[in-house]
Amino acid sequence: MRKLQDNGDMRSTSLQIVSVLQRHANKPLLPNLKTLMLSDVVPAFLPLISLFLSPGTTDIDILFYTVRPGAAVVASTVTSLSTLCPNLQNITLHLLPRDPIITAAVSGMLLASRNTLQCFRTDSPLTKEARGVVCKLSDLRKLEVVVEEGTSLPMLTLPGLTHLSIKLEGDQDSDWLQVLALGKLESVAFDFESEQTVDFLEAFEEVTLAASAQDTLSDFRLHTSRPWDPNYSSLLPFTELAHLVIKFPCGAGCSSNVDDDVVTNLARTMPKLETLQLGNDPCRKISTGVTVRGLVVLADHCPDLSTLRVHLRVDTLSALPASRVDSDAGPAAPRRVCALTKLGVGKTPVPMRSALVVALTLTSIFSRMKDVGSVDKSWEVVVDAIRRARDIVAWCSRNGPT
Repeated sequence: MRKLQDNGDMRSTSLQIVSVLQRHANKPLLPNLKTLMLSDVVPAFLPLISLFLSPGTTDIDILFYTVRPGAAVVASTVTSLSTLCPNLQNITLHLLPRDPIITAAVSGMLLASRNTLQCFRTDSPLTKEARGVVCKLSDLRKLEVVVEEGTSLPMLTLPGLTHLSIKLEGDQDSDWLQVLALGKLESVAFDFESEQTVDFLEAFEEVTLAASAQDTLSDFRLHTSRPWDPNYSSLLPFTELAHLVIKFPCGAGCSSNVDDDVVTNLARTMPKLETLQLGNDPCRKISTGVTVRGLVVLADHCPDLSTLRVHLRVDTLSALPASRVDSDAGPAAPRRVCALTKLGVGKTPVPMRSALVVALTLTSIFSRMKDVGSVDKSWEVVVDAIRRARDIVAWCSRNGPT
């Protein structure tokens, strides 16, 4: 066996099975195992992880979930990984308990595996020494780190790094962005709580353009727990983006302010977009948002767009027939079929009297759409109408005109 993936099944491991497996503790159960993926690991199973590992194991992905085991047991397990697997290349440890001995164990494992690591992803803080080392690993391709308040991340000198995820805890200014002097980044993700969000995208643009990252970056994700009104124009130079996800809550009034101008500018400059999500799940405010015209522009300019979540002006979906809506490409331009299948509308309500027209308008723009992410039950009628419309189209394509 080369790969073992539990899909959460090991959470139900009984003490009898544990007892049987422990009898084989003198040798690996799966000596040829290369990849170990475990999720929702219960405390009783932690001591057994070492039974599956051997010098041939290079990839480990462990998710601690639901049941929080003691920090000492977790630390012992983490420490054993680099000892049992001296050739570790990819390591992912998520939902680790926060404890100084966990920080020390994860940092020690990193230091012991520094010569072979290609992917290092963890939501545990690192010691100062480990932070200094991880930023200089020449073979590292993927990096996910946590930066605690009061600590810093040294300049990243990682020539091969393509995927970067940073979680910033506590208040941080934008000076830390100077660590991103990298030119091969394909995806970046930031999670932060700092109030200094106003100039974040501008600072990111300045640093990454200096490193020519706009030529390679295809995935940009950002999450902040603070209400925010970002200036999306700073992202326009990143024309290769396929996934653009920016999550932040609405304030007292809707703080998204994503309108037709915003999505039109993004669509014109990012024709490869597959995912576009701006703001958290849309709220009930309907005074601002994207209208039917903005949706048509997205559909025309981004044919590969499959997932969309923005604040919508539902009233425009029911007030204007889709046949009268033309994008900025001009009414005579051929219209390509957009790949969109999922539309996130959150809490946005739709008047019951307009449900059918809204469904027809959406399907005329996004003919492949089948999933509407909503917490407002008024959309159930829309979803049902979309499903029926798709069934009719499918039947006609199979049977031809009658």
